[in-house]
Amino acid sequence: MTAESQMKLALQDAKFNMFMQEMRDRDNQRAEDMRELRTALNNNVRNMFITVIIGVGAMVVAVMMK
Repeated sequence: MTAESQMKLALQDAKFNMFMQEMRDRDNQRAEDMRELRTALNNNVRNMFITVIIGVGAMVVAVMMK
């Protein structure tokens, strides 16, 4: 193997390693974004559930007071 072909192979290897690192970084960022969205969604669902329970409770009290 000539020095020139070794240089080309090393350059291709470096490019591939950089590409793989970028893909890992992008995947990690996507996972973090999904975690944040899941947390926000869980908070909203919990708040809606609490609101429904309060509303149902208020209706039960209103019906019982008639």
